[in-house]
Amino acid sequence: MKLIADLHTHTLASAHAYSTVTENTVQAEKAGLKIMAVTDHGPQMEDSPHIWHHHNLTALPRVINNVFVLRGIEADIIDNNGQIDIDAELSKKLDWIVASYHWGDGNAREFTNSYLKALENPDICCLGHTDSNWVPYDIKEVCKACAHFGKAMELNVARIRDIRKTDTYDFYRRQLTACAEEKAFVVVNTDSHFWTTIGNFDPAIKLIEEVGFPEELLLNADEEKIKQLVNRKKGTNIFE
Repeated sequence: MKLIADLHTHTLASAHAYSTVTENTVQAEKAGLKIMAVTDHGPQMEDSPHIWHHHNLTALPRVINNVFVLRGIEADIIDNNGQIDIDAELSKKLDWIVASYHWGDGNAREFTNSYLKALENPDICCLGHTDSNWVPYDIKEVCKACAHFGKAMELNVARIRDIRKTDTYDFYRRQLTACAEEKAFVVVNTDSHFWTTIGNFDPAIKLIEEVGFPEELLLNADEEKIKQLVNRKKGTNIFE
């Protein structure tokens, strides 16, 4: 199994990360990746970059160190209605949007409905690290919606590098099983905050093989499927 993209990575523009775009792409090329998304935090996070950082991602070359760079963001889901912390103007400019909870209150029904509403947003590509135990939700229902809208559930490698986190492993087993049953895409992302982990998917691949998850539903195992999802969001072919 070969994964060719890492679609959740941070740079030192997010103050709790420590590498540059160039350092990340150098490692991405070494890891054999073809695509990498730069997804620094949205403005609701305390250590997020200035909003101009996200608007000015157009300054980046499309290809750096032989890796195609997607201009992205890890946007915060800011309420229980699936709203994210960036406006429509920025959403349209970006290639790839990971939508994640980092804070909030609610019950399983409220969080489920919020994820469903987020998936209705045509600019959101992926739900990020949905394994937080303080965000209970109906996994099967959300995976079904992912399949319906052609979006992806994230298997976040950073959350399972520590093999002692058995609850997190168990969560992702359930998520992989639900995604397989509902035929929903899973995207394996490193959520890297330092360049050394870019493209290191080993813990996730081990879990995927253990569960027997079908490779055809692994979004970042297929370059063409990534391109189709991104081009659908953008309304044009950005890879030409």
